[in-house]
Amino acid sequence: MKHLLFAFFLSWSCMVLPVAAQTDDPAAELRAKAVSTVAADQPGASSLQKPAEKGQEPEEEEADAMTAALDSDVQATMAEAKAGADEEIVVEETTDESFRKSLKRKFIEGNAGFMSLVALALVLGLAFCIERIIYLTLSEINTRRFLADLDAKIQAGDIEGATALCRDTRGPVASICCQGLLRINERVDVIERAVTSYGSVQAALLEKGCSWITLCIAVAPSLGFLGTVIGMVMAFDQIQNAGDISPTIVAAGMKVALITTIFGIIVALILQLFYNFILTKIENLTAEMEDAGITLLDAIVKHKARSAR
Repeated sequence: MKHLLFAFFLSWSCMVLPVAAQTDDPAAELRAKAVSTVAADQPGASSLQKPAEKGQEPEEEEADAMTAALDSDVQATMAEAKAGADEEIVVEETTDESFRKSLKRKFIEGNAGFMSLVALALVLGLAFCIERIIYLTLSEINTRRFLADLDAKIQAGDIEGATALCRDTRGPVASICCQGLLRINERVDVIERAVTSYGSVQAALLEKGCSWITLCIAVAPSLGFLGTVIGMVMAFDQIQNAGDISPTIVAAGMKVALITTIFGIIVALILQLFYNFILTKIENLTAEMEDAGITLLDAIVKHKARSAR
């Protein structure tokens, strides 16, 4: 709703401001339009704008009275427009406040104990998600340009420069290339095993903390279902104590049960979206690491073949 209102006011300003900029006095023009509109509806208003057919001028008192009437009509119109705008703002603020109050009331009605646990699972899950997103974002580099610069340095025989380039570049792609360059004087199969082993270590670092996210995803709906079961037990206890199946008694327990379930499912859905986004970034980085390992081995083989000549 806020984004929709912002787009509406932005489009409105884009349409109105160019037109207003073309006039020397926008307020005077608006006043003139209002006066002409009101004057068109007033009987005898045309007598102020042009003289009578017989050449007689209108009396000064009648002109002053008509001008005062027009001014009062314009002021009334502007006051109504301002009152309408104020009313719209009050209605919007009331809607936002009522939504917050409704959410708070539902949270309390859903048994504050279980709802607090569900909220805790949401907070912890979001914390791990944000941490992973920041880490993975900082691990991303321009892999194509990095590999091109690295291959150029290796083919030029500047192994120290290539190693320094890997050390000065952040991310797992540069790390596995650095491990391969440190063993460039060994056999190719040894370099390949070192790159593969260190790639597995970097992949584990990328997935660090994801198990906690999956735990929060599983715990949130489980807590909701637990609240559902407890709410049903409470409803049956109240029925047993009352000795009568009253709709009010049954509805109270069912309401608690359903609210906890709804909140638990909502938390799980939110965390699942973040988790899938994180998995996508991990898969992209893993693919870049494999590509970098293959490119590095090809460059080292070419370098060794050229050195052996």
